[in-house]
Amino acid sequence: MKIKKFTFPLPQFISIMAIQSLAVFCGSKKGTNPLYTAHAAQLGKIMAENNVRVIYGGGSAGIMGTIADSAMEHGGSVTGIIPKLLLEWEVQHKRITELIVSDDMHIRKKTLYNLCDAAIILPGGFGTLDELFEIVTWNQLSIHYKPVFILNTDGFYTHLIMHIQKMREEEFLYEQAEKRIIVINDPVELIKYFT
Repeated sequence: MKIKKFTFPLPQFISIMAIQSLAVFCGSKKGTNPLYTAHAAQLGKIMAENNVRVIYGGGSAGIMGTIADSAMEHGGSVTGIIPKLLLEWEVQHKRITELIVSDDMHIRKKTLYNLCDAAIILPGGFGTLDELFEIVTWNQLSIHYKPVFILNTDGFYTHLIMHIQKMREEEFLYEQAEKRIIVINDPVELIKYFT
């Protein structure tokens, strides 16, 4: 199956403003490919240099911790939202600008979505995919119109992108996924959305 690179032809009723805060959904583990961590660190640096606030899950481990550390090291602003349940499991970050403790996972995700202008998905596990599909679903239901980016580091999400295309081909989607998702391969591709 040929993989078509997603573009982001926004519907006319959606406009992209300059992104000032970006929700980052990613793994609380580092994964096996060093490029996952390298891209997370690069993204944190780029966000700090462009005065874009990091909104993320509040943990200090994995690539989640890497992006927060990088943004802080480069003078950025980082807001973490972590549920009480995960305080010990994810080891909350103690060196970020702001840490918000939510009562549960649902409030955590709603807070993440409310605080951001857009979201980006980095490599991760079940929780990352849950956040991706929930924010895209909310977008589709007109709960918000926030751009959603997938950072397809070294092809990590290629199979998922193919599956999304399959859902469209089999007519399980109400609209083209390209209206809600843009796929990028390198963090530098985001810079044009920050100005």
